[in-house]
Amino acid sequence: MTGIGPVEPVDSPETGGTYDVIGADGPRPADRWAAWWRGMPPRARRAALATTAITLLAAGALVPRALSEDPHPEPERTPVPWPANVTAWRYLGPAGLPEPPGTHPTSGRFRFAVDVHSGPPVTLRVTGAAFTGLTAHALPEAFTVHPGTTRRVTVEISVSNCSGLPRNADLPFLDVTLRNARAIQHHSFIFGRAYSRDLFRLLRGACAATPAPQPGRPTGSAGSQNAD
Repeated sequence: MTGIGPVEPVDSPETGGTYDVIGADGPRPADRWAAWWRGMPPRARRAALATTAITLLAAGALVPRALSEDPHPEPERTPVPWPANVTAWRYLGPAGLPEPPGTHPTSGRFRFAVDVHSGPPVTLRVTGAAFTGLTAHALPEAFTVHPGTTRRVTVEISVSNCSGLPRNADLPFLDVTLRNARAIQHHSFIFGRAYSRDLFRLLRGACAATPAPQPGRPTGSAGSQNAD
């Protein structure tokens, strides 16, 4: 027999029997939520709506920030320091052999210790010695000091002109050019009493007054006279 007919119940309704309904199931979640919502009092509904609105606003504010922020930000780079801010000079004392008595040397050598505390290496060059009439240079002329190290250096100071030079003064200094990866700076390093004492010992010796020459004896005959 071919063809499809309607599905007939197994038991007839007239006999009080039951039958299965194809596709029937329990209440859906949406239906249960709607029933729960309808059962809430008005005040509870308003509180739930306010809480939901606040949650959505907070999420809307946080999501763009989270998307815009770099998940792995680069650490901030420490700026390279100025060379004069990380360099220090210390006076150690005079250098060289003592001069023989009675001589007047016009130059002297002085020892210093140079420290660089941090940053890249610093290259230095001595350019002057505080007063006009003095010249100064380091031995060697230019030298480099690496961070965390101490470099001992000798500076030769020469007296080129005594006029105008003081015979005593406090806190003399050296003029120095410093260079590192950031900048080139011209700076003056001031030293205390020990350097002042040794420097002005050199100045007094180099600029000491020499004895005046004795007048010569008269020439000619001792008995000669001029006649009017």
